[in-house]
Amino acid sequence: MRTPPTRRAVLGAAVATAGSAVLAGCSDESGTGRDGRTTDGPSAGGTSHGGANRGGAPRGRSKGEYVSPDGPEVSTAEAGRGTGPLRKVNLVAAPARLELGAGITVDSWAYDGRLPGKELRVTVGDTLALNLANNLPAETSLHWHGLNVRNNMDGVPEVTQAPIGPRTEYSYRFTVPHAGSFWFHPHTGVQQDRGLYAPLIVDDPKEPLKYDKEWVVVLDDWVDGVDGSTPDSVLNELSHGRGGMGHGMSHGAGGHGAPGKPARSNGGKPLSGPSRLEKDSYSRLLDSHGGDVAYPYYLINGRVPKAPTTFGAKPGERIRIRIINAGGDTAFRVALGGHRMTITHTDGYPVRHTTTDALLLGMGERYDVVVTAGDGVFPLTALAEGKNATALALLRTGKGTAPAANVRPKELDGRLVEAFELMPDPSMELPRRAPDRLHRFKLTGNMRAYNWAFDHTPYNPHQRHPVRAGERVRLEFYNATEMWHPIHLHGHSFGVVGPAGRRHEATQRGRSHWARKDTTIVRPNSSLAVEFDANNPGLWMLHCHNIYHSDMGMMTVLGYRT
Repeated sequence: MRTPPTRRAVLGAAVATAGSAVLAGCSDESGTGRDGRTTDGPSAGGTSHGGANRGGAPRGRSKGEYVSPDGPEVSTAEAGRGTGPLRKVNLVAAPARLELGAGITVDSWAYDGRLPGKELRVTVGDTLALNLANNLPAETSLHWHGLNVRNNMDGVPEVTQAPIGPRTEYSYRFTVPHAGSFWFHPHTGVQQDRGLYAPLIVDDPKEPLKYDKEWVVVLDDWVDGVDGSTPDSVLNELSHGRGGMGHGMSHGAGGHGAPGKPARSNGGKPLSGPSRLEKDSYSRLLDSHGGDVAYPYYLINGRVPKAPTTFGAKPGERIRIRIINAGGDTAFRVALGGHRMTITHTDGYPVRHTTTDALLLGMGERYDVVVTAGDGVFPLTALAEGKNATALALLRTGKGTAPAANVRPKELDGRLVEAFELMPDPSMELPRRAPDRLHRFKLTGNMRAYNWAFDHTPYNPHQRHPVRAGERVRLEFYNATEMWHPIHLHGHSFGVVGPAGRRHEATQRGRSHWARKDTTIVRPNSSLAVEFDANNPGLWMLHCHNIYHSDMGMMTVLGYRT
């Protein structure tokens, strides 16, 4: 079972206590610095509005008050990144028949007919020119998760670009700004919960980490094409027929129906399938319902546990494992049987090396670890938190019998180091500085009504929470729901500070931030504060990375003021 309380448990209790104390008094106002500095006005109550990125004037404000995704500020920032060797890539999104192993075949959507999509590997400083051909029966988009690209390449329909229509193409081109483990997926509707995702690895030519081999591991929860289910039909069941927001209000075939009407997919046929409602899920680790969706399968690199992928190595070799949670609704607890793991990176950014038995990854999170391979056959098991099911891959370095598909190595219940226990590598520490701007967000909604949102306000692509270039921005999240939420910020990395609220500021001053991340778990009835430097101008999404929560409205936009 779990080890005695560590700093993770102590801090977790402090977060819960802090959240309970401040939730009732959490103000929807924002825009005031922690030290009383004057800022630009309201934010988190849904009072700051602006126009879409195609030159429309913000409602109630003069045109040009917010930086446009294709504005001169964005071009200037991109020019500062330089131009490296050109990497041209062609990618096709299309319907595909996918083999999950053990005789399981499903009809879904995929990139180039593969699951996951083919790994895209580039070097920091490269100029990536990727042309996406959309052969789907629906609009789509492509978001570079965790990569702080120029704003008009971020892939959010109706915010940073127009949606990519069926039988059309769209070209993405940008300088690759930093190294790390990332991935890409659509930002349209619930398409990410199909097969539309792939790892993106950015190499550092000056990489200081020493290892012999590298293993990219992509975790997923799978429902599409199983007994007639699709992510759209799942969303329709969860939302009682209301459908969703479409991630940027991008609808069309494969999108969502009007409120109160069934969602419809290809050819206008009603979406079908058995109930996928997760009714009895609970995770002690998350202190929460594990998730909304009862998935029939959990995958590692596109394979079910009865037909796992196998990674080959030699005993004694040092293996760098890059783990990506591409799931739609599932947190995974991950362990490698017979091994301890040394955490070297989280969300692409290096940390001070820390040894652990297991990891916890919310949707969208990534961890890099290094292991020294033993001799034999070992299970890499990903436990779907609160859902009593696992995904499996194998590490083989010698002779031996493969473990059973449902194996649960003891390391899953050993020491588990979470992100807020990690300290950044000195090269990644944010300079110590008082925040210039504060935005507070209350996470609201419940499973019964399925009305997920920030501050009870469903997503509006014209909403803006203002920031200015050069500011240190503090975001405080107060989770008033009974669910956990993985919160993701586009275009930036942040330092995880700890519990939110003024009562904690004295202990936070003068203290280094925790690990740099772009996605972080906020547990129920708790609070969390993060800080980032506003150094990438444009309009940037902030949202829950539970694909069903975000599509129902738990999204908003941070906008740089001109």
